[in-house]
Order: sequence, then C-alpha cells, then structure tokens
Amino acid sequence: MSSRPAPLIPPRLRAILVRIPFLVRIVRFLRRGPLARDRNLLITLSVTTLLLGFLSARVSSEWFSPSLFILVTLVGGLQLRLRSLAVLLCSVFAALGTIAVLLGPRHLTPGMLVTLGFTMVLAVLMARTRGKLGVQGLRGDAMLLELRDRLKRQGDLPALPKDWGSRVVLKQAGGSSFGGDFLVSTRNGSILDIALVDVSGKGVDAGTRALMLSGTFGGLLGSVEAFLPACNAYLHRQPEGEGFVTAVHLRLDLSTGAYEITSAGHPPVVKFDAGTGTWQVSAAKGVVLGVVPDLHCEPDSGVLHKGDALMLYTDGLIEQPGRDIDSGLDRLLGEAERLVPSGFQSGARPLVDSMSAGHNDDCALILIWRP
Repeated sequence: MSSRPAPLIPPRLRAILVRIPFLVRIVRFLRRGPLARDRNLLITLSVTTLLLGFLSARVSSEWFSPSLFILVTLVGGLQLRLRSLAVLLCSVFAALGTIAVLLGPRHLTPGMLVTLGFTMVLAVLMARTRGKLGVQGLRGDAMLLELRDRLKRQGDLPALPKDWGSRVVLKQAGGSSFGGDFLVSTRNGSILDIALVDVSGKGVDAGTRALMLSGTFGGLLGSVEAFLPACNAYLHRQPEGEGFVTAVHLRLDLSTGAYEITSAGHPPVVKFDAGTGTWQVSAAKGVVLGVVPDLHCEPDSGVLHKGDALMLYTDGLIEQPGRDIDSGLDRLLGEAERLVPSGFQSGARPLVDSMSAGHNDDCALILIWRP
C-alpha cells in the first residue's frame, strides 16, 4: 500500500497563502515555462550581484568584497544558458560601476579586475559548451565519465573456466582515460569471442570514435556469424574522412581449444607453442575496415593445447618512428620470451611497458593461455 508524501506546506497555511493575489502571481510566474529554473536562477544571481555591489559601496568593502563577483560568475557559467549569463554579466558590470562611482576606482584593484575578466571568459566558454551539449551544470562531464567507465567495463573479458587464463593490458597515450584502442568480448557457453580494435589517431582525439564504435561492435560481436564483414559494412556506410579502423577477431572454443582468427589490417596474432617453446606468427590477413564494400578475410585456425597461448596486440607495441614494423615485431617476440619464465599473468604488463617506452601511442595487449 503506497502512501503519499507529506506536503511541504500545511493545508491550513496553504489556504491562507492562496488568498494573497500578488503572492499567487509570483508563484505562477516562477513556475511558468520550460526554462523556469534558468530564469529563477538568473533572477537570484542578478539580485545577489546588485545587492553585493550596494553593500560593498554603502556598508563595508571588506565584508562584501567585489571579488565575490567571481563566485557569482562561476555559478552562472556552470548553470545558466548563454543568454542568461550575458544578462548576469551586465549585472556584474552595473555593480562594479556602482562601486567605482560611490567609492572611487581605487577600490577595484587591477588584479581583481583581471581575475574577474578571466572568470567571465571562462564562464562564457562553459556556457557555450553546455549549450551545444544541451545539459546543465557538470552533467556533460558526468556523461563522459560514464561512457569512459562503460568502455573500460567492455574491456574486461568474461569469466573463463579454471583451466584457462587471460590478461588484458590497455595503455592510452599520454596517460589519458580515452584512447583509440578498445576491446569487446562475449561468451556464449563454451564459445568465447574477442575483438581488439584500433581506431586511427591516439589519445582523446581517437577516444570519441572509439566510444561510438565500441557500442556498435559490441552489439555485432556474437550476434552475426561474419563479425568483421558486418563491421566493415557499417563503417562503409559512414561519411568519408573518418579515418581507418583495424581489428582482429578471435573465436575460441574453451572446451576443445580450437580457435579461428580473422584480421582486417591488424598486426598479426602470435601463438606460443609449448611443444617447441617458440612464438609463431598467424597467417590471418584482411583489408582495413571501411575501405572496400565487400571485405574478404583469410582466416587462420588451430588448437591451443596445454601450455599454449595466444597474444593479440595493437600497432602501438611494434610501430615506432624511423623503425620498420617487421623489426618491431621481431623485438616484440624477443621480449615475449620473458613471459615464459615469469608466467603470462605477471609478464604482460612489463612487456607493454618495455615495448611502449620511448614513444607516445595507444597500446593494447591480450593474452589467452591454457595452463
């Protein structure tokens, strides 16, 4: 049985207040229109600004310092629309003018005026950005953080059986929270699907496309049989000039160890063969996504036995300015030899740190092994 919340105003007091005509009109005015919150805040801040200017000029410029206008301007920049902010700034100028006339210009120090001017410019920029996003306050930043957290959650592999191991290392350029390398994965019974995607660019510049594509590719993974061709068809329908996208798709049967690898312009997957103790380069090939209408991939397949491992990575680990990609791949395989003595779990992060040292690029590494 639901209960109604207690009214904010007691019924008897409400009956008395509604008999006051001007009070009812004020309440209706404050509630009228879709922008009532913005208008009410503008009125509050403008009145506060003018009141501060009067108190500073007539009561005390120490207790009611003109520097308080900086706080009012910041609140307006965070909450008001651009037009409303312009009205508030006019109120600030009017209050400053009142102080200058009644007390003299010496009470408005150059340092305070410069700081206030900088705050006004910052408030205008914040209001313009929020106007483009259509949000208020810091909601735009919160939405971006939510998208970042969702992208990170997609980078977590599903829980694997106890006779399997996995390790994922993502390192974005410049220590940013966003980058062009992302991972999507899904598990349906004993079938594990993993896609490692590399968007052109690095850091925040590529992060926006990565956020968009991660949702699309995540929905396609496990839902279509030909994953990379479906991704290619989606990208081919997008406007030109969006940059290229490379990807590699791994489908692994956790019950038998059988796997199939398809690649679209991505660096080759490498496999560790426990029988020979060497790393072998996969032969899977394909064109970069979004270039041709019909994508044709040459898959590579095999079986992971006890002690074997697969390593998927992005070109940030092997590409360096002035160095050939093949030499970068050879160096990666050489550094990967350290994974065997120390174990795949503990050796993945040192491998990424070693390969990415000396250059600033997004890097990603995925290890799947069978202990």
